[in-house]
Amino acid sequence: MIGVAGCGRMGAPMLAALHAAGFDAQGFDIAAAPEHRGVTDDVAAFATDVETLITVVRDIPQTDEVLFGAQGFVTAPKLARIILCSTLSPRYTVSLRDRIPNHITLIDAPMSGAQIAAREARLTFMLGGADADLDAAQPLFAAMGKHFHRMGKFGNGMQAKVLNNLLAASHTAMTRLVLDWACAAGLDEDGLLDLIHTSSGQNWFASHFDQIEFARDGHSDDNSIGILVKDVSSALDAAPTDADLRLPLAVQTRIATLKPRP
Repeated sequence: MIGVAGCGRMGAPMLAALHAAGFDAQGFDIAAAPEHRGVTDDVAAFATDVETLITVVRDIPQTDEVLFGAQGFVTAPKLARIILCSTLSPRYTVSLRDRIPNHITLIDAPMSGAQIAAREARLTFMLGGADADLDAAQPLFAAMGKHFHRMGKFGNGMQAKVLNNLLAASHTAMTRLVLDWACAAGLDEDGLLDLIHTSSGQNWFASHFDQIEFARDGHSDDNSIGILVKDVSSALDAAPTDADLRLPLAVQTRIATLKPRP
């Protein structure tokens, strides 16, 4: 059985995509929503048959809870493979190899595309692990995504993801600032976004502004804008020695002070 731990805004549509592709899949969430088919909050029932565990929880503390803490799925009797889809610190990700029994395959497979891509099964996956392990897991990724980038050994997928999200965070911060300034100048928002999409300022956040569920959100610790602040911290945790951190820190500060946009 394929188990998806963390069935929120990303995990739930990923589980639905696995079901649509015909996989025997079960979801786990401590706040299981009744509208999400095949999701349970029963730890023992979920652990009994899980062979592949896909984690889509928010952060490192929740990952520790799923693997070693309250849920402790790393001891599930049939568990043979863990696929990490959360965005986590690369250092933490690599450290898991020493904490998880060697008979369990580890793959880091953070994804990009926001909820809209998860719902449409066209996520982009950044993959880290041995080629044979990635080959074996590819049918799962193909059910949930459209673009697959093999970045090298275990941990490299997460390193690529936090760098990608550092760019995404900068696009988010600057696009929101530009839209605020445009509003103050009396420019039409839709017209400016159309212009940006076809000109040198083009970026994913601006081009999909009306599709991204968090595009107009203000900062909150429990929403996607808050996750971006966390993701910049993950990138900073893996920064090269003596790296200039001023720009990433400025981006992080800007996102942490975003207000809701009408």
